Amino acid sequence: MKIIASFVLISILFFPGFSLCLAAENGVFSRLRDRMVKGQIIARGVSDPGVLKAMEKVKRHVFVPERYRAHAYNDHPLPIGKGQTISQPYIVAFMTEALALKPKDRVLEIGTGSGYQAAILAELVDEVYTIEIVGELAKKAKQTLEKLGYRNIHVKTGDGYKGWPEKAPFDAVIVTCAPEKIPRPLVQQLKEGGRMIIPVGKAGSIQRLVKLTKKDGKIKKHEEMLVRFVPMVKGSD
Repeated sequence: MKIIASFVLISILFFPGFSLCLAAENGVFSRLRDRMVKGQIIARGVSDPGVLKAMEKVKRHVFVPERYRAHAYNDHPLPIGKGQTISQPYIVAFMTEALALKPKDRVLEIGTGSGYQAAILAELVDEVYTIEIVGELAKKAKQTLEKLGYRNIHVKTGDGYKGWPEKAPFDAVIVTCAPEKIPRPLVQQLKEGGRMIIPVGKAGSIQRLVKLTKKDGKIKKHEEMLVRFVPMVKGSD
């Protein structure tokens, strides 16, 4: 902490332009984030106070490649490498709200990607377990989340189809890539009363965003909207 403080002090004393530019940049992104929440999320009906607070707080631009940072708060997904994307802000907010999360919940995320969705979840619940099949993305997301100070997010490189049985059951499951069929292990790892939100459909086509609720051991399904996600990649057995 002392080293960081000293670096900041030296920057201000000897490189005043550096600190001023950094402050100006943070101010610009803060205003863009506020505009995103009001114009893209609240305007479309998302109203959960916790979700809105998380979307206002988490710095989305930190999770996208530098060449796309100027577009981080725009109303569309962005590429993050390896054929993957960071979801549109509204979709992130909508899917998070659909899970009706509680502070003590434990959530499983399939498709870590950049780590942005995991960060949003971590602002709302006790523990987040997130799986990414692309090792390079998992490593980068873990580094970003640790740098931002998240200690309640657990990142694993692995096959999302199999879930995380060692840590099950989960109060909620969120899937940010689309399988053609809902993976049975994910349903099995859902607690009684648990909720899942998942896009389902063929790659390259319009998919259905489905919410599942487990009650008395049975699954109730509700179609929320039409979406387009990257396909869910299944690992080799």
